[in-house]
Amino acid sequence: MFDVVIVGAGLAGAVLAERFAQDKKVLLIERRQHIGGNCYDKIDDNGILIHRYGPHLFHTDDAEVWAYLSKFTDWRIYQHKVLAQIDGAAVPLPFNLNTLHKVFPKSLADSIEFALLKNFSFGKKIPIMELKNSAEVELQFLADFVYEKIFLHYTEKQWALTPDKIDGAVTARVPISISRDDRYFTDRFQAVPKNGYTALIQKMLSHKNIKLLLNTDFREVANLDGAGINLFGQKFSGRLIYTGLIDELFDYKFGALAYRSVDMRFETVDAENFQAAATVNYPNNYEFTRITEFKHIHPAKSARTTILKEYPQNYTGKNEPYYPLFTDAAKSAHAKYLAELKNFPQITAVGRLAEYRYFDMDDVVKRALEVYNSCSAG
Repeated sequence: MFDVVIVGAGLAGAVLAERFAQDKKVLLIERRQHIGGNCYDKIDDNGILIHRYGPHLFHTDDAEVWAYLSKFTDWRIYQHKVLAQIDGAAVPLPFNLNTLHKVFPKSLADSIEFALLKNFSFGKKIPIMELKNSAEVELQFLADFVYEKIFLHYTEKQWALTPDKIDGAVTARVPISISRDDRYFTDRFQAVPKNGYTALIQKMLSHKNIKLLLNTDFREVANLDGAGINLFGQKFSGRLIYTGLIDELFDYKFGALAYRSVDMRFETVDAENFQAAATVNYPNNYEFTRITEFKHIHPAKSARTTILKEYPQNYTGKNEPYYPLFTDAAKSAHAKYLAELKNFPQITAVGRLAEYRYFDMDDVVKRALEVYNSCSAG
């Protein structure tokens, strides 16, 4: 009945279903009661388009990815800006020259700006670890400030790790932007789908060759048998694209992989607006890491507004696995799952959960297109 079975109707699964459906029969299986994966959005009771699993802002420098998705949606041009609550003031992120002058007295800010421009070109992004190693006292001071006020405590909340266990490679990626560009992203293409991600993916999945099963666990209709696959009780000889948890696929035989989850708490506020930007980070205060107000992303006429507070938490197997937690044990187990996957030539693992890595949306679209091209060529 089917040439290709795809597990997971998120962005990766939707792209691959749409591509394969051009000349093959596709079965798309989704555990949740909706399509879109973590990109799923909907209109709430306030008439505001909200992102159910946290804010998703599309940005890319890849013209091919942009052109592909543009076949399924019109766009609302959107340049994302983020503020951070630092010492009682809301200041722009990433930390830039505008931020510098908001957090320090003018004389100190001028001195630090002079040192930055003397040592680095305008427009560059400099990792704070590079500033820490500078001979300039002002730059060392700035690096320590950004590390303490913006990075350290936010990361402790996000990952539940003590400072000595925070990967130095992560710290090295914390940038200071020597510019006055307050945008969070600087990619060539930045936008959100005009009618939302759910509408975009609905259009992708509208092909007659796609059969969609919602509210269905993969294991209800299929199982691994030796080095093969059974589907609806019969041997399946086609290709399986798997975008779910790779450890779950193999019944956790090498242990569960580690993730961090987030408790997403939506609130209605009886005011037209709640905050000055779409997202405000709280590195040093409260148990939540950030607040998103969706009216800034999708403008709506409403006397009330909807906000989302994000409370990081441990992944228990019953909540959502948002972020891979790369412990030594998890890396070792993942390597074993990759080796096990090689015993199943019919199966291709694609996406954040299946490949145990974090993808931005444009990256997962690019990855899915590459997988399709590779499968088609083979």
